[in-house]
Amino acid sequence: MTIGIPRALLYYKHHKFWTTFFDEIGVDYIISPKTDKQIVTNGSALAIDEACLPSKLMLGHVEWLIGKCDYIFVPRQKYWMKYEMCTKFWALPDLINTTFRDKNVKLLYYDVYDRKVYRERKAVYKMGKFLGVKRSQIKYAYVMAKQAQMNYDMLREQKQNAVLESSGKTKILIVAHAYCVGDKYIGEPIISAVKALGCEPILAEYADERECVRASLGVTSTMQWPYNRHLVGAVELLKDKVDGIILVTAFPCGTDSMMDELLIRKYTDKPMITLTVDAQSGTAGIETRLESFVDIIELKKQADEQARA
Repeated sequence: MTIGIPRALLYYKHHKFWTTFFDEIGVDYIISPKTDKQIVTNGSALAIDEACLPSKLMLGHVEWLIGKCDYIFVPRQKYWMKYEMCTKFWALPDLINTTFRDKNVKLLYYDVYDRKVYRERKAVYKMGKFLGVKRSQIKYAYVMAKQAQMNYDMLREQKQNAVLESSGKTKILIVAHAYCVGDKYIGEPIISAVKALGCEPILAEYADERECVRASLGVTSTMQWPYNRHLVGAVELLKDKVDGIILVTAFPCGTDSMMDELLIRKYTDKPMITLTVDAQSGTAGIETRLESFVDIIELKKQADEQARA
């Protein structure tokens, strides 16, 4: 048996957890390739116009996996850290089933459907049972997978903190969801462009999730979505350690449109720019906008230095 894992959406949040779990229970898996133009084109053709870009990419990655595996792993996650997720995560298996209803696609389900803290564990146990794995083996694999993801996240954060403390370059905080900043089509060109301008990209996604969610409560008490809370909290914690902020939005993300407006109004003393990526234009033209943005940052730094003098 081979499980297909789409390299999209929640993959970028939990991939170490998932792959370690499948390794520990001895189930083979394949992961769809990094996003390319063909996957973007195919996913866009399958989606309705109103679907956000990450959802379109998910469809493209699922289509790539069809015929290459026995089951395609499509999680349903309604809650995370007791907060409601964006509705696209609620309906993901239904979307995939409906879109590919004529292709006899078999899905491997994984449902986190309420706020109870043990729901993720129960979802893993149910999935493992479906795959014919003993309960004791599932329990061990779950513990190992959680540890692997925690270690991965911690090491990533530590490396970034070292850069924040040591690098003398202009530091720019990139505020984008894991499934945007980690994707080759959405995030990679922006990160590369920032580096090409001689600046140090700092990723909000790499900041400790629980610390960020706690910090976000001081900014807004009403925001529901945990991934947006992660990003808002990261801005609050890192704002004094960076020189500018880039808000990356995948069109037409409703949760990001509200978060971006909140951040723009809240942090008026920090240079900030919004970059919107869609399926048609991608990141075309971002170099020019980022060049101007970096110029603004440098002018502000000079003005601040003169004011202190």
